[in-house]
Order: sequence, then C-alpha cells, then structure tokens
Amino acid sequence: MKIQFSTIIAILLTTAVAACSTMEATQSGNTPTAMAVGGQVQEIMPGMLQGYLTKEQQLDSKEFVLPSPAEDSTRQTMDTAWADNLKALRGTARWDLAKSDADLAFPAAARTFTCALGIPVTEQDTPALYMLLRRTLTDIGLAPYSAKNAYQRERPFMVRGEVVCTPEDEEALRKDGSYPSGHTAIGWGWALILTELAPDRAEAILARGRSFGESRNVCNAHWYTDVVAGRLVGAAAVARLHADEEFLTAMKAARADIDRARRDGLSPKIDCATETTILDTMR
Repeated sequence: MKIQFSTIIAILLTTAVAACSTMEATQSGNTPTAMAVGGQVQEIMPGMLQGYLTKEQQLDSKEFVLPSPAEDSTRQTMDTAWADNLKALRGTARWDLAKSDADLAFPAAARTFTCALGIPVTEQDTPALYMLLRRTLTDIGLAPYSAKNAYQRERPFMVRGEVVCTPEDEEALRKDGSYPSGHTAIGWGWALILTELAPDRAEAILARGRSFGESRNVCNAHWYTDVVAGRLVGAAAVARLHADEEFLTAMKAARADIDRARRDGLSPKIDCATETTILDTMR
C-alpha cells in the first residue's frame, strides 16, 4: 500500500475516526496527529505505525519556518526558474527514481538509504532499524502540517498546469498544502538519524537525504522553497525526538543492527552503481 500524507488527510476529512483510533483531525480541520495507546506500537492506519511523540509533543512548524513565498516575490521567481530547469528530466531515469521516492510505504521506503548505508535495510536483516524508520516516518511526516495548513500553498503542477510524477495521487495532492514538503522532511530527518547511527557513511547518507527532497522538485509536486523548508522541519523534528527516551533506546538497538549487519558481511541487494549514476544528474 502506497502511503501519501496527503492521502491520510483525505481519509481523515471524509471518515469518522473510531474511539480506538490513534489519529484524529484537529478542530482547524486538516492536521493528522499521532497518539500513544496503552504504551504499545499501534497501526494508526494500514501500513503506518504510531510514532514516538504524542500530539502535545509535536512541534508547531508554522512558528519557525518562513512564510511561503508571495506570488510576486524573488523567492517565487527562483522557484519558477528551478521548476523550468527540471522539466528536462521528465521521462528520464531521474524522473523514475523520483516517482519511486514518492512511495513512503514499507518495505519500499526502507530501501531508500540502503546504498548510502552499504547494508540492506529490511525487517529480516535489520529489524530494529526498520522499526525506527517506520515510527519516525510518522513523527517527522506530521511535523510540517502546522505550516502546511497555515499557508495552503498551491503545488507547481497546479499553478503551471503540468504533469506530476504520480498522477494517481493528484487529487489528494491538490487538497494538501505544498509548503513545507513533508516528503523532504522525512528524507532529511532520516538522513540525520542515519548519520548519527553510521557517522562513517555521513557524506553518502546526507547526499541521499538531499536527493530525496530534490525528487519532489523533479516530480513537479513541490517548489524549491518547499523542499528547503521541509529540511528545516525535518531537522527540528529529529531534534525534538532526541528528548524522548523511547526514541533514544530505539536508536541504540538500531545501531546494534547496523554493527551486526556489517560483521555478517551483508551488502545491498539493489544496483547501487546505477542509483549513483542517476543521482549524479542533479549535481
């Protein structure tokens, strides 16, 4: 099942939330929030797990990101020029990778940093790391929504009347503010977490985290400034997670997974050379 946070919003706005659910919409109408239930890891929707943070612990991203660019601003001019430049990548291997990066479902999403880490990231090979990524997906992915709901910026494919790399998501994306980018927040947040766990691979991990956000530009789903703001929100969410003891315990277990995978000589099961060649098109 493919996970789009915009799809979560659509579900929340059209479906009554049962009393036992671990997500709810705020009175402002759009913000999904994760809540703890009985101290256990719950599914808050099919394929998506409860995070480490409660609703009350979530950051208010509209308080620390810049307002979204005005239509006649120099920031919007830069955004438009960047979108123009990336049109050349449509239909290329980079476009295909951007479409793959749009899928936040597991196990697919777990493979994002496999090449950068140099080990397979799977439920079988690295179960604690796999669980860490699944749960932080929720915490980091929810963090942009305060700002998203405040600004309700239109996405580039809407403004420009052009294609998006995931047309099946277009209806949901139209209802979900563009600024900041939630996918970017997740990718950058994961990159920071993984850099802490495997500092010897920091450069490769951070480069992949950067490119994950750039995939949203390639997809025509986000403006450049959406991605920049998304990185800020992702970093802030990770900083907030470091005040949570359960998260810190999970980090230790994930680090042990990485160490064990290295001792066992495990290596990625995907074509990392091809991935590197594709990502080099954005350098």
